[in-house]
Formats: sequence, structure tokens, C-alpha cells
Amino acid sequence: MAPHPEFALKPPGAVPAMIPACAHYAGNEKFIRKADDLRRRYAYPFDITCDCEDGAPVGQERAHVRQIAALITELSKGGGRFGVRIHDISTPHWFDEIDVLVGAAGNSLAYLTFPKVDSAEALQRKLAHLRSAERKFGIARPIPIHAMIESQEGLRNVDAIAATSAVEAIDFGVMDFVSDHAGAIPVSALKSPAQFDHVLMRRARAEIVAAALRHGKVAADSVTIEFTKPEQAKNDAIRARTEFGYQRKYSVHPDQIPQILLGMRPSDEEVAFACGVLLAGHDAAWGPIRFQDELHDRASFRYFWQLLKRARAAGAQVTKSAEIRFFAPSK
Repeated sequence: MAPHPEFALKPPGAVPAMIPACAHYAGNEKFIRKADDLRRRYAYPFDITCDCEDGAPVGQERAHVRQIAALITELSKGGGRFGVRIHDISTPHWFDEIDVLVGAAGNSLAYLTFPKVDSAEALQRKLAHLRSAERKFGIARPIPIHAMIESQEGLRNVDAIAATSAVEAIDFGVMDFVSDHAGAIPVSALKSPAQFDHVLMRRARAEIVAAALRHGKVAADSVTIEFTKPEQAKNDAIRARTEFGYQRKYSVHPDQIPQILLGMRPSDEEVAFACGVLLAGHDAAWGPIRFQDELHDRASFRYFWQLLKRARAAGAQVTKSAEIRFFAPSK
């Protein structure tokens, strides 16, 4: 019997983690619980990023992070994935936030998001304290890091940041990135179409994705600020995925979540074709095949296997035959 594609079709380089294609930001208990309720009711495959940076009331940062830690401990028992965005390294809050989160909810954290990462050296400073906290509190699994690129300096160093082994995802923070250019990028680039069309934005997007993929990391696109138009989030997700190669996008309003998942998944036709190619390839023990009058071999099998896994991560349905053969739990 032919080996499973996960073993037979491993690419020679690193492969990004299979994490949900949408990360929803929520800054307080009400919105976090609302997002978790959506996840439970609709089985949306999305992460919830609890925000201790912009979500924390000024002067109440410690109380806020304690509340977040307690919520994650409670809600993660229902099977959801929760991450936390902490403060950046220029503030005094990040050190305490790591201690509180790891100490109270370390085993329940899917990831920590580090904002405004400008260099691999600054990243390593925060990472060293995180690993120390994990040892202190007996957390055996290293908590993955999602690093946000939000400045010209961060973009200059993005390859070294992406090469850091603890990093799972590279996030593009459009709003801070635009403001970091001191007016050289117009405010129109905060939203579409300029956020994709302005030459400096296109350069930044491409460099972030290239660095992420080169080191086997997930590239995550920024927010769609027009949250009263959920369909805009879908259109932005489609452009981010098809033109630049982003594999994940974060939302700021619950109505954006299903739209982002739709935009981040391949079309039904692409999924069906991938299923057909892979099933035929599996029947041929991954030797070259003719499928719909096209030649396919190990290279295209790898492509379609990654496409199929990404499609499922965004909530797409694969054919029944492919589900049974490739994704059903082994007995």
C-alpha cells in the first residue's frame, strides 16, 4: 500500500505549521467570550488572540493580563486555540505579562504574539525571558511566537526574525507600518486598494512572505479596518492569498471571521481537482500519472497536498474519498 502523503510528499525544506487561517483579535472579556461562543456554535476553525497591548486600559495592565490568563484557562477546556498579544519591548509591561500568562495559563497558550519586532536581537531578549518562565512554571512545551513586523527596521531584519526557530508566524501590521513612514505612504494605504497597490506596501508584503516561507513560517496579513463591510475582509483575504502568498489573516470584528476564512481557502474547484490528483497519485504509489490529460508527479503531488491541508485549515470540505483516505484517524 502506498505511504500516506504526509510521509511520502515531504518537501525538502521547512513547511509552515498548519494553524487556522484566521486569528480574531478580542480585547476584553465580553468580546473574547463572544468569539468563543461563535467558535463553539459554528465550528469555525479560527484562533482567538486576546489583546493585552491595545486591549489593556492604561494603568490597569496587570489586572487585565490576569483576567486574560484566567479566561484562557477556562475557555481552552472547550477545545479552542487561544493566543495573547503582549506589549512590545519598549514598555515595562511585557516582562510581567509573560510571567503572569505562563504561570497561570502556560499549558493553555497556543502562541504569544510579540508586537513591533524590529530585530532578531530584541526578539531573543523577550524569548529568553519566556523560556525562563516556562522552566520556572514547569511548562514542557515551548510556546510558539508570532512576530509582528510593523516598521521599516523590522522589515529590514525580517529574514533574521523569521529564521528564529521559536517563531511560528510572521504578522504584517499595516497600520503601524504606514505611520512609521512619516507621511511618505499616504493614509489611503491603510485600506484597499492602496494597501495592496502602493509600491512600498507591495514591497513590504512580498518581503515578509518570502522570508516567512523561506524559513517555514506562516505569513499572516493585517486587519481590514472597514469592519462595517465584512465582504471587504473577504476581498482583502483573496488578494493577500493569491497575489502575495499569505496563509492567514486576522480579524477585528466577528462578522469578518467567516469572510476571511472564505477568502483564505482555495475554490471548490481547486479543492476537488487536488483531491482527484492525490487520490490517483496514491493509487499509483506516487509515481507519475496522467490526470485529465495532464502529467503529474511528485512535485505537483506536494503542491496539491499542501493546498488540501491549507484548504481544510480554512474550513473547506474535501471529497469524501480524500477525507477517508488521507484525514480519517488511523485505527
